[in-house]
Amino acid sequence: MKLYYSPGACSLSPHIVLREAGFSFELQRVDLQAKKIKPGGDDFWAVNPKGQVPVLQLDSGEILTEGPAIVQYLADQKPASGLAPANGTMARYHVQEWLNFVTSELHKVFAPLFRDTTPEAFVKITRDNLANRFAYLDKHLAGKKYLMGDQFTVADAYCFTIVNWTKYKAIDLAPWPNLKAYMDRVAARPKVQEAMKAEGLIK
Repeated sequence: MKLYYSPGACSLSPHIVLREAGFSFELQRVDLQAKKIKPGGDDFWAVNPKGQVPVLQLDSGEILTEGPAIVQYLADQKPASGLAPANGTMARYHVQEWLNFVTSELHKVFAPLFRDTTPEAFVKITRDNLANRFAYLDKHLAGKKYLMGDQFTVADAYCFTIVNWTKYKAIDLAPWPNLKAYMDRVAARPKVQEAMKAEGLIK
């Protein structure tokens, strides 16, 4: 398998899952600004017409895009990993619920902060919206290790990846101590450390 990624982007989520599940895989870095594959400069549009990471290329050559779909696929290939509950169970639907929450209420809400053209007034609205989402997460995580309780799942890999963007946008998590403790807990996981080191995010 091959994961097309950009350092620190949402592709960090399936990168973490690949390592947590014990897959053998290859990393392929993408320059998202130029839409070029590094090294070599091949056209990334030819790999993914959406122009976005993550992209998972299977050994068969088939391409899978969209982070939540990729991480569920990976978890289903390694059910013993516990990264996703069995299909058809309520626990699985709750993991999907969290993946959808992160996609719509965190990932997409963050997007305007990464665009230089976003008006300052909308930047404030975006930060206020994120604060509301962080407050919800903080309340949910009270007394819990992870989103689903004691078990780390693909939803945690995604949530950690997106909330970690607060570091790049000078958002202090101190007002949400449960969320801050959760982020520290996930960041300390050995496979998360491996993924972040491989992407050059930490030393």
